[in-house]
Amino acid sequence: MTSLPKQYVHYSDDVEVKHPDEDRLISETLDSFARMGQKVFDKHRHAMRGAHAKGHGGLKGELKIYDNLPVHLAQGLFREPRTYPVMIRFSTAPGDIMPDGMSAFRGMAIKVIGVDGPKLLSSEPDALTQDFLMINRPVFPAGNVARYLYEQLLQEKVVVRAPEEAQELLTSALRTVNAVTEKVGIEVYPTALGITLPETHILGETYYTTAALRYGDYIAKISAAPVSESLQPLVGKTVDTSDPSALRDRIVEFFRQHSAEYELRAQLCTNLETMPVEDASIQWSENKSPYQAIAKITIPVQEAYSPARRVYVDEVLSFNAWHCIPEHRPLGSIQRVRMQVYEASSRYRHEMNQQPKVEPCNIEEMPD
Repeated sequence: MTSLPKQYVHYSDDVEVKHPDEDRLISETLDSFARMGQKVFDKHRHAMRGAHAKGHGGLKGELKIYDNLPVHLAQGLFREPRTYPVMIRFSTAPGDIMPDGMSAFRGMAIKVIGVDGPKLLSSEPDALTQDFLMINRPVFPAGNVARYLYEQLLQEKVVVRAPEEAQELLTSALRTVNAVTEKVGIEVYPTALGITLPETHILGETYYTTAALRYGDYIAKISAAPVSESLQPLVGKTVDTSDPSALRDRIVEFFRQHSAEYELRAQLCTNLETMPVEDASIQWSENKSPYQAIAKITIPVQEAYSPARRVYVDEVLSFNAWHCIPEHRPLGSIQRVRMQVYEASSRYRHEMNQQPKVEPCNIEEMPD
């Protein structure tokens, strides 16, 4: 038997340790999401995602796994060079449709199509999809189930109860505080909503799974970094988000004229003490384990927000990190709570909006 590289932690069921009060915490989190979902429905007479409700564009592309990956990277979906079609949804984090002037984490959800084998999500074990859910920060402030409940209760108050004008004022104030404290070397970390983040171009961000997942024989986090010449000018570019749909407009404008490439990279765990799976708020050191290239996503010129595509991406599609093969099992309490929250949110949304809840089998199911 080939010996495993000593520098990378080998996956086993023992790497996860259940929080002693996890079941109750998850139950209370689900209750909060249900209350928020009902209030958002009453506001719009339409059900929204419990998180990342506002979509800014849906895209078709392809994922090409690199040739000749070393054994520690040739794992799971990436074990052999193949090309898969992908559907991508860009979004922002709140569970309501908020103006883009309210800063929030940006999301990039990737659905890989044509992935054979049983999937972990019990409601759709025969789906042919593998999802990767990412935001534009390498860590998630609510790094475990207890913190996630706290942040969810805060989000329930901020997003549902506070007037939009107050939320935008809060965003502006926190951005100012963050800019000042950064100059003197103090970091104000964003909340689970990401409301201290700067106003930058959504396509120039690097996106991260933030939480760990099984990576075949190992444990990893995944990122998607902009690498094409078309995207490089957008990295860190400040944009005006005073228009309520500024992010959507920039995505639509970009893809009417340009193609884009993102590189998928894996950061493998080398030490469970300093790179824990049960706390997604702790950043894994890139000095000790850099992100390594595993695949490239290519997105051609297209219409990113046609009426038919918007309905399909925002109403029909669901994204859940547990839409996955066992070799990419999500790890940690933040992943375990999100499995139930996302599944409950999807079920409620599809039932209330009378939309089919199906996983795509073919890229052509996404309208042009």
